[in-house]
Parts: sequence; structure tokens; C-alpha cells
Amino acid sequence: MEDKALDLAPDKSIRTYVLRAGRMTDAQRKALVELAPRYCVPVRPGEALDPRAVFGNDHPLVAEIGFGMGEATWRIAQANPAINYLGLEVHTPGVGRLLCQIEDQGLENLRIVHFDAVEYLESHVPAASLAGLHIFYPDPWPKKRHHKRRLLRPGLVELLVSRLAPGAYLYFVTDVADYAEWTLDLLRATAGLKNRHQDYAPHQEWRPETKFEARANRDGGQAFEILFEKVWQQGNIRITY
Repeated sequence: MEDKALDLAPDKSIRTYVLRAGRMTDAQRKALVELAPRYCVPVRPGEALDPRAVFGNDHPLVAEIGFGMGEATWRIAQANPAINYLGLEVHTPGVGRLLCQIEDQGLENLRIVHFDAVEYLESHVPAASLAGLHIFYPDPWPKKRHHKRRLLRPGLVELLVSRLAPGAYLYFVTDVADYAEWTLDLLRATAGLKNRHQDYAPHQEWRPETKFEARANRDGGQAFEILFEKVWQQGNIRITY
């Protein structure tokens, strides 16, 4: 699988996250041993993602980069059984937690990739294969010298857009005003994307509010929501919730 038009060389060595030694519960440890073989997609060199093999159907596929503890992830999947969801996460406690929820809720439309999201999208996800992409509360890397580590930055945005099918959406949420403005300007300047709204999007009612977000809102915080889509052509599938 090649994307000759993409040149990501300046960004490949820059990580958008820092692995932290999060505390693991016994249930999360058990899930990683017993449930990961069932619900985590294997990452094999040179092997492209085959959604039909993973999910057993041809439903639209939506990926989420960095699902944290996975609360919003499994709730969205539960509410939309006709859409397949793929959660990409490197932090082991969150993977263990979401594995427990997939099992407890009996979710057949949600699977996990326990791997670097950018590397997986570049090397394993076919071009134009995603119906949507969720990025909720990524690390804003607020210091100017760290902006190069932001997930949404030139080069990486082109990679993400290349994995979206025409008509597919990119949904980004942050509570950091500077990062929201940065992202809005960046996506506006990206070829092949258009904003579904004039500026920031209204809250999408189908996205559940996490405990973290609810607490932040009570303390006077604000969520900035951005919803773009890849330029749509007649005959393409567009997901609406």
C-alpha cells in the first residue's frame, strides 16, 4: 500500500503522546490477557486492515484516535450498531478498561488497535476506507516549542484525510481555545475538506459527555467542537446520527 503523494518524513520520528505508567486494576490486567485476543486487532507488518474480516460485515467504519478510558467510545458504539468502530490507543490501562466494556455490553461493532495510531493509519489502513474519524480531547501540547507534537499539524492532517472516503467526516473536540483555533485554521486550509458549519460546530448530541468533560463544564470550561467532511460526490456514503 503506497501513498506517493504523501511526504511525512519530517513527522515520523515525532511522537504525539507520552506513555505514562498508569495504574492498572486487576480487572484491566485480566482483560488484557483474556479479552485482547478476541477484541484487539492484530498488528502484523505489511498486513492491511480488512474490516470485513474484523467485523464480519460491510458496515461503515469509523476510527477514533486516542480513546483514553473509552467511556464515550463504547457508548457511541452501543447507540449505533449499524456502524463499526475501531479505537486506536497506546495506553494500556485504557485498553484494558475498554475491553471490559466491550465484553460487558456485548458490543460486536467495536474493536481495538493497541498500537501507535499514526503509524497504524499510515501502514495498515487503506486509503479512503474510513467513514469517519473521531479525535476527542487530544493532548494540546500548549507550549509553543511543543506544537510540533500536536496530532493535528501539517503533514499528519493530509495522512488522516487520505484515509477518509469522500463524504466521510472528521470530528475534533478540545477544551483548549488555542488548539481549537489552530485546528480550525489548519482544516480550513487543507485541500479536500469543507466545514459542515460556519465556524465551530454545535455540540453533537450523539457524542456522550464524559465524567471529565462534565466536571470541566461545571467548573466553567468550554468544549470547542469542529466537524469537517471530505469533499462529497454523488454516490458516496455520508453518515448522519
